[in-house]
Amino acid sequence: MNVMKNKTQRIWFAGFTGLALLVDAASIPAYSATKSQPDAVKAVGSAKDLSTAFRFAADKVLPSVVTIENRPAIDWKTDGSDDPNDDSAPQRDNPFKGTPFEHLFPDSGQGFRYQGPRSPQGDQAGGMGSGVIIDHSGLIMTNNHVVAGGGEVIVRLSDGREFKAANVWTDPKTDIAVVNIEGADNLTAATVGNSDSVEIGDWVLALGQPFGLESTVTAGIISAKHRGIGITDRENFLQTDAAINPGNSGGPLVNLNGEVVGINTAISSRSGGNDGIGFAVPINLAKWVASQLASDGTVHRAYLGVGIQPVTAQLAEQFHVRPREGVVVTDVYPDTPAAKAGLQSGDVIVDFAGEQVATPQELQVVVERSELGKPSQLTVVREGKPMKLSFVAEEQPNSFGLNRDRSRDGLTKPRPSRLHSLGLEISPLDPAVADNLGMKGVSGVVITAVRDGSPAEQAGLSSGMVITEINRKSVTSVEDAQKVLGGQTMKDGVLLLVRTENGSRFVALKP
Repeated sequence: MNVMKNKTQRIWFAGFTGLALLVDAASIPAYSATKSQPDAVKAVGSAKDLSTAFRFAADKVLPSVVTIENRPAIDWKTDGSDDPNDDSAPQRDNPFKGTPFEHLFPDSGQGFRYQGPRSPQGDQAGGMGSGVIIDHSGLIMTNNHVVAGGGEVIVRLSDGREFKAANVWTDPKTDIAVVNIEGADNLTAATVGNSDSVEIGDWVLALGQPFGLESTVTAGIISAKHRGIGITDRENFLQTDAAINPGNSGGPLVNLNGEVVGINTAISSRSGGNDGIGFAVPINLAKWVASQLASDGTVHRAYLGVGIQPVTAQLAEQFHVRPREGVVVTDVYPDTPAAKAGLQSGDVIVDFAGEQVATPQELQVVVERSELGKPSQLTVVREGKPMKLSFVAEEQPNSFGLNRDRSRDGLTKPRPSRLHSLGLEISPLDPAVADNLGMKGVSGVVITAVRDGSPAEQAGLSSGMVITEINRKSVTSVEDAQKVLGGQTMKDGVLLLVRTENGSRFVALKP
């Protein structure tokens, strides 16, 4: 009912605006139309010039755009043990029942149940996406999520020819994949551009086969750069309002010169379709990944071994730097290049190997492309003072960043305590609780409740987070937390280091 009402309102307002324009136009003297005619001709000429530029770019790239069909080879089947409605499946009592953590783990007594990608008829799941030819030998760039699954990958060229992929190499960290087809002649490879030269406001075209509609071209602009949206480990997306819909994934984003500047990857949408917010992997990053996939079948990337977060206005005041000046180190993992370089939690990295960094995405890009084994310098701000550290690049292990298994044995029943000034309720963090929160070996206090409207709630804190530092002092017990906050007012703010199973971040609380 509300939906129909809203639709009616939108149509009505549009009609009202059209009526107003019609009345205004009718009241304008005839000589005004004659007077504005040269301007109108000039405007039409400019529009035609833009249309010509669109046609040039589309004609240049469309022969390089392909359709990719992923036909999984696995026949997904199920039996009663996979049915979530099967009451005969074994159940276990929740080991957290009766403790302050029961509401954090409401399903801890239930075993995990596999839900495979199967249709109601039991047919194999499949998917379609797009890709772009980057080499005349038959190399095609697309997204990892388009070809993942280990099934049969079919490539259909713009002229209708179909080929089965001979090789498929993927990099889930960036969602980039390379597909190789053999025996195809007269292939048209796209021209690869330079995504570092792209600016906000530049015109771009998105090409692909949304909803199976092949050779579709949409236009828009670059809306933002260096976006991180939390869908891959390595993110430095270009944001665009060019229409991107399901099926566009893996297709090219091109400039008006017909050069590929990005690989369309994701959308932000409430409806599942285009809402004017699309994201593409910058072609410079995609090219760096694709070249290694094609030559080695894998990607070799350097790493620091830290947890990081951006410098917000609230954190900048606490760390004595300007907003967006560098990135804050939240964790330093043992036996990593960062630990060997002497980095500490709370350091603000402002420069890496001579390149200034303002966002986590920028730091990740320059670090992972570092030459392995080569020493570099990084500049940090520590307690308000700049200092230089020496760093030697090492290759990131495949196991780095994986969460540890959780255990649910040996739970104790801690007594919660309140930090009234912050609006928090906390409890001791014993080993069993730490394991179940995915933070084995972490010391601190766990948040068990957050008061509505409190500084803690406004800062985004929630139950299950672990506080490891307050005002840069380590806390390992409720008593530690109360001691650090003793006599502390909210006037100057409170700086917390909080941890989840995904890592740590600093949070500045103010009234």
